[in-house]
Amino acid sequence: MANIHHFKEISTNKINEHHMNPSTNKENAVTIIGLGPMGQAMATVYLNKGYRVTVWNRTASRADGLVEKGAVKASTVADALRASELVILSLTDYEAMYPIFAGSEDALANRLIVNLSSDTPDKTREAAAWLKSHGAELLVGGVMVPAELVGKEGAYVFYSGQKTVFETHEATLRLIGKPDYVGEDPGLAQLYYQAQLDIFLTSLAAYLHATALVGSAGVSAKTFLPYAIETFDSLSVIGGLAEAADHIDAGKYPGEMANVIMMGATADHIVGASRAVGINSRLPEAVKALYDRTIATGHGKDGWPSLFEAIKKNS
Repeated sequence: MANIHHFKEISTNKINEHHMNPSTNKENAVTIIGLGPMGQAMATVYLNKGYRVTVWNRTASRADGLVEKGAVKASTVADALRASELVILSLTDYEAMYPIFAGSEDALANRLIVNLSSDTPDKTREAAAWLKSHGAELLVGGVMVPAELVGKEGAYVFYSGQKTVFETHEATLRLIGKPDYVGEDPGLAQLYYQAQLDIFLTSLAAYLHATALVGSAGVSAKTFLPYAIETFDSLSVIGGLAEAADHIDAGKYPGEMANVIMMGATADHIVGASRAVGINSRLPEAVKALYDRTIATGHGKDGWPSLFEAIKKNS
């Protein structure tokens, strides 16, 4: 591999020389477009593994630190695309991809675009079709750790798209996190990603609401913390998630131990307590509304997993 540590920037001609040089190991080359914290972290991982890393960012100065580490700063998006067959995007959303690639569509031919940006499944499917029309393949990804954990133990990434393409580049993708391929449909990785964040964000909001609830009586967050941790740690056991999954798939919700009416009463009490102490009650109100809807549809004496029936229908 050529020594690139002395280069601050590379011209179009030199990028093409790298790209066309038979001695260049294309499996050890990657382009990263978008140098926020996640893009920076991925570029650093690949540099540390000896990869030839080409970077591009709309604010070019964000690449300077990576150039000092050995990255090649492409002067244009087309140069960045030509530098590597594997191109990773780390952007705010999928809409950001189109203006970046505008005018450089010809350089997309025969490229694998691994888009690790967050968006809706439909947006990813639209992007797959658009890239295909320009000769590129899309592999959708969802990174399930913060930037500081990229490439470290426990990091994992959901992927969906053409399986053969995924398998071709799996070894390279594994360096930033354990790859979890979930299917050919480009939208699947986004669904898994958003579903995990659904649990995460809602749980964090519930913790903050609960802390505010006890805090209304002067209880400090630190005092309440051990109880919150105990609840989170025991949810998979007490909540019976494995059993709930079986019930959801079977469409049967036995409620001998604790039914929706009983738990709905508790949800109502949380709303009442929140209002009484003057804290924001919208989160528990949303939960109570699910219980109310589930009872109204005849599942009052079923177990709590029957809320799934109210959730899966937008009515």
